[in-house]
Amino acid sequence: MADFHKRLESNIAGNFYVDATCINCDACRQLAPASFEEVGEFSAVRHQPTVETETRQAYRALLACPTGSIGTGQGDKQLLNKAKDDFPLLLEEGLYYCGFNSEKSFGANSFFVQHPAGNWMIDSPRYLKHLVDAFERLGGIASIFLTHEDDVADAARYAKRFGAKRIIHREDAHAMPDAEEIVEGLDTRLFVPEFRIIPVPGHTPGSMCLLYRDRFLFTGDHLWWEPESRQLESPRRLVWDAGAMHHSIEKLALYPFEWVLAGHGGRIQLPSAHMQAALRELVERRQGVTT
Repeated sequence: MADFHKRLESNIAGNFYVDATCINCDACRQLAPASFEEVGEFSAVRHQPTVETETRQAYRALLACPTGSIGTGQGDKQLLNKAKDDFPLLLEEGLYYCGFNSEKSFGANSFFVQHPAGNWMIDSPRYLKHLVDAFERLGGIASIFLTHEDDVADAARYAKRFGAKRIIHREDAHAMPDAEEIVEGLDTRLFVPEFRIIPVPGHTPGSMCLLYRDRFLFTGDHLWWEPESRQLESPRRLVWDAGAMHHSIEKLALYPFEWVLAGHGGRIQLPSAHMQAALRELVERRQGVTT
């Protein structure tokens, strides 16, 4: 739980606040952009919610925060429970953001795809009864796709609970050594109908993207949307191999998609042609070419 005595001075006065345990994972800024902003090395409340929609979003951020760094001076239990019931959060029919980000994965986002041939989880949230019950209602979990070594979190517990098959690349398999499916090499493969695995080494040697229905690209820490600049971005720090990263970004231009669903960083939906243009612009920026 957040500690009011550790409240950051960068918070604006009011009910919601962020304390000094914040790890600046960006989850709160994605869920409640009207209230939370990045200030220095932390997130902070820069605009107190004024209407119920904003307050409910702020409570979602409070619940999703992996370190419990968001608090309130005076809570609204009814609205908090409504926010809790929002998770998993529906993004589009059959596509959900899990919420309850895990500190084990530095607050990375995870996602859930409801599919008639078996549901998928992409990376892992905290293991909580609320999510277990929700996934049960949605039909369980058949496959858990792990984008890279950093974001496995509680995948093993979910796999055990639902009898799910965990999928990870050989180069990152030390993070989940008993995974049921190990991806080898760099070739893109159609794993099962509608789900395409694209190895994208760079951030880590075993980083992978998952492309679903040629519309939804789950990118882990490889690619995300930056709302301030309105551009696609990729890592500049904590990169295993910058050359491999650049080649992996170029590789994604071979595939159509409309959504970028990132572990860290913003998610975005754009028309496929606009997404391809944004991706080409990122490639050129990384080459030092101005557009």
